[in-house]
Formats: sequence, C-alpha cells, structure tokens
Amino acid sequence: MTGPRTVDTPDRAGSAVYRGLDQAALDREYRARDQVPDFTIYTRRYAEMTAAARASLAVHEGLSYGDSEAETLDLYPAGEGAPLFVYIHGGYWRLLGREDSGFMAPAFVQAGCAVAALNYGLAPAVTLDEIVRQCRAAVAWLWHKADRFGIDRRRIVVGGSSAGGHLAGMLLAPGWHAELGVPEDVVAGGMAASGLFDLEPIRLSEINSWMSLDAETARRNSPLYKVPQGVGTPLVLTVGAHEQGEFKRQTAEFAAAWRAAGNLVHEVPAPDRHHFDVVLDLADPASALFEATMRMTGGGGR
Repeated sequence: MTGPRTVDTPDRAGSAVYRGLDQAALDREYRARDQVPDFTIYTRRYAEMTAAARASLAVHEGLSYGDSEAETLDLYPAGEGAPLFVYIHGGYWRLLGREDSGFMAPAFVQAGCAVAALNYGLAPAVTLDEIVRQCRAAVAWLWHKADRFGIDRRRIVVGGSSAGGHLAGMLLAPGWHAELGVPEDVVAGGMAASGLFDLEPIRLSEINSWMSLDAETARRNSPLYKVPQGVGTPLVLTVGAHEQGEFKRQTAEFAAAWRAAGNLVHEVPAPDRHHFDVVLDLADPASALFEATMRMTGGGGR
C-alpha cells in the first residue's frame, strides 16, 4: 500500500499491535487480496455480470440521491409493490462503484425483488463519516421515492460485501433516521458478507494509510458498538471459509452481539468460498445466501 501512516498507526516491528498480532501479521490478516492469486479476476466478473444485467433488465441508471457527483445509484425495478434489496459494494472504501454492483439483479428481479446498486464517494477523497452519511441518504431517498418506483417501502433490505458489509451495519445502527425524515425501521433486514464491524484493527493496519481514522472516528463508525437493542431486525451474515482469521472473528463477534441484543441473526456457512467470490452467491437463486436474503424481504412476492 502507498501513502504515509497516520500518527495513530503503530509501526513497531515484532511488538504486539492488536490482539497479540504484530504490525506485519495484522496487515496480512486484513490484506484480503492475498487469499487469491489475482483478485481482479473477481472484480472484472462483478463488472461483466453487472453489464449483462443492465443489458437484459429494465434499469434506471445513475439516479441522483444527493448533491455530489458520486451520490448516484442504479435501480432495477421488479414491478409494482416489490420489496427492495439495496446493495453496497466493497473495495475497502476506495474501489468499485455501481457499475460493479448489479450482478445479483437478474436473480432478485426474477424472484420479484427490485435492486438498488449504490455508488458513494471513495476514500481518500472523502472521509468515512461522509461515506456513511451518503449511504444513509441513499436509503432515505429510496424510502421517500418508493411510490415513484413501485417499491414497497416497508420491505427495504440492505446488504454489502467487505466494506459494504460495514456500511450495511451502519445502516442498521440506531440514531440517524430522524434527521433524514425516515422511520427507525426503514431498514427491514440486513446482509453482510465478510463485513468489518470493529474498525479499531483497521485503524491500526496499513489500510489506515488511505482511511486516516483516529480512535474516535473508528469507534463512531464501528457497527459492533451500535447494535440496536431488542428491535428484532433480521441479519444474515456470511464469511468465506478460506478467509483470514480476522474476517471470521469480526463476523462471529457481530453475530454474538446481534443475538445478545435480542435481535435475529442467521449465519450462512460458505465452506468453499473466499473474500471475493462469497458474495457472488447472491446471483445464484439456488444458494443459501440468496435464499436467506430473499426471506428477509418477505419472499419477494408482490
């Protein structure tokens, strides 16, 4: 990775930085690309499958939900009164976009569920606080515009992979709804694949060279510390069996926190998946991840 570390990021070779991991080990744990010989094979697949979805389905491309150029989304409708799955891409908050994020749309639309593929501003040009704000603004915009696009605003489910899983977690957090004029139950369910729910190790890793998190910002934007209490919102979690231990730990701890707060969680095993292909199961109607996610929408029926 390039760029200087922030002053809050230790660089002490051989000494423990986080949970007994030294700096090199911590960086390896969160270097997801090391799981495969070439991660761009999978990012190209996201883009190719999204291009095919755009060619085969009705789609509203580049809808603006905010003032900045980045605040756009693609909406794949599924008929009047359809539920909506809002997908938030990963890429460690600095890569990818809506052009890579509609790969699951054919499967969802066929099942009667609309899809919104979000775009948001990328780090380091924008802060994590701003990225979170944009994603919340997008969901609020979709809720307010639901009648225009035939969406059942009572059945909006959010999901994402990696950094997108983190952002889905922040959409499930309490306390932001009134400012945007939406009810606290605006999100009916959430899905996170290989999500990042505690950002303290991210702050201490090489990723902070472009995220520039301090301790307060990391804590403020950690879904693990913003779990809603007793609302019963369903959450689907998955992580590839071939992923590093830290990704598995993050998912397990978030699942435990979600259950402890009296909420519903369904952990979907992914025995033959890694960080980049686990989310592709959303495009497969026969997969457990697709089934569990669709169940949160009420089955996709209109």
